[in-house]
Amino acid sequence: MSVSWRGVGVLLAFTIVLGAEVHAAGSIQRENTRSGTADWQLTNPAELREIEGYASLTSVNRGREIKLFVNTSDAFYRIDIYRMGWYGGAGARLITGGITRKGVRQEMPSPEPETGLIECRWTDPYVLTTRNPQDDTDWLSGVYLVKLTGQSSRKQSYIIFVVRDDERPSEYLFQTSVTTYQAYNNWGGKSLYGFNSMDHPARKVSFNRPYIMSENPVAAFGNGAGEFLTNTSVPPSDRPSPAGWEYNMVRWLEREGYDVTYSTNIDTHADPTIFNKHKAWLSVGHDEYWSWEMRTHVEQARDRGIGLAFFSANVCYWQIRLEPSAVTGEPHRTIVAYKEANADPYALDHDPANDHLITVRWREPPLNKPEESLIGIMLIGNPVDADLVIADETHWVLSGTGLRNGDHIPGLLGYEVDRLFEHAPAGIDVIAHSPFPYEGATEYADMTAYTWPSGAVVFACGTIQWSWALDDFNVPALRPSRLHPAAQRMTQNVLARLAGHSF
Repeated sequence: MSVSWRGVGVLLAFTIVLGAEVHAAGSIQRENTRSGTADWQLTNPAELREIEGYASLTSVNRGREIKLFVNTSDAFYRIDIYRMGWYGGAGARLITGGITRKGVRQEMPSPEPETGLIECRWTDPYVLTTRNPQDDTDWLSGVYLVKLTGQSSRKQSYIIFVVRDDERPSEYLFQTSVTTYQAYNNWGGKSLYGFNSMDHPARKVSFNRPYIMSENPVAAFGNGAGEFLTNTSVPPSDRPSPAGWEYNMVRWLEREGYDVTYSTNIDTHADPTIFNKHKAWLSVGHDEYWSWEMRTHVEQARDRGIGLAFFSANVCYWQIRLEPSAVTGEPHRTIVAYKEANADPYALDHDPANDHLITVRWREPPLNKPEESLIGIMLIGNPVDADLVIADETHWVLSGTGLRNGDHIPGLLGYEVDRLFEHAPAGIDVIAHSPFPYEGATEYADMTAYTWPSGAVVFACGTIQWSWALDDFNVPALRPSRLHPAAQRMTQNVLARLAGHSF
């Protein structure tokens, strides 16, 4: 059945009113009225690693310093730093630029024999202070891309980091899923996966290395930005679009003027209080790798009444541990993921006190904590590219959409999808129940919501591709358009409910 458009005229009018009522003038609106530029985009990606770099932190609190390490064969290179957002459709604003530095050929590390860990010992970083003494409104919390350009080669790549604002309350805290970026990153020849690793997958991977370019050369323009702009590295058998997911939602949230600040899942791991100044927390896209601390802190936030929205899928699938850098000693710079209980030293030490930290799937022993007991649903499979199908037209998530049971929202299901099993919280609502062909049979993916005793609402869309309904970045270069006004309205409904607004 094709989508019903009953009530769409009302929807469009209501959207204007909702935006006016919910989003009072604030820092995000003011920031996005400033002049943007398309110059942030790479036009000559460093496909042979002519220039590359990484940051000393995945996120930095506003006003603090972060170090940028760069390797290049160019005698000199340029640094330009952009905050990502809407900016009238340009997509970013230049915060500071025209910084010229002498190039350095850095040492290339070898894999550590036992774990496959590859960690750079690079020198001569550029020390960046995320503060502008002449303009206190600069360096607003957000996702930042450092554009590196070789002076003679003109080759380009990115370094990505997040600026937090630990002092500013906001309605929504957007988490970037950097542990998943790093799990798939095979810079130097090793990731946590066999399909793109030399010999065998690593057991440990480091944030002290650049992010590799997408295996699909058409998506080379995301070089160095992890999974923020493009889907960099997946098994060839999966064959999903190389388009990414997070940036689409950043653009839409900032275009709509939502009161949002940003963090990474390293912050979710390290700081149980990071949720306290926010009404809701957002997981977007592909949020696969969680530590015990991440899950504990998110559950504690829900228990305190903070809403959770999973505009994502394959969430909290693998448990990881985080260790300090073996080179610098800085905390949380190494991901540990043995993925087999009988290979993990925490299992082999026969100390039951460590059993809850063994790096296996959350749903497997000895953890036995299926991810759906928090999220409401959990991974069923991939690759998928199908329609989302409505199952409960009366649900508040569908208010004002005009959708009816059996209606389809085309192309929003994929490339990994989740469904309801048997461990979900009591009273969970199934909003969409979407069939798709899978391994010679028909499977189903689900969209769900539940309310915890604390009053916290937990929403899960059950698909990685949800943000494609919100914004057309990467169209048509990497994928067809999946824009859909009803899905946009559903997103508005979820955000309003989580923040305690009427709609």
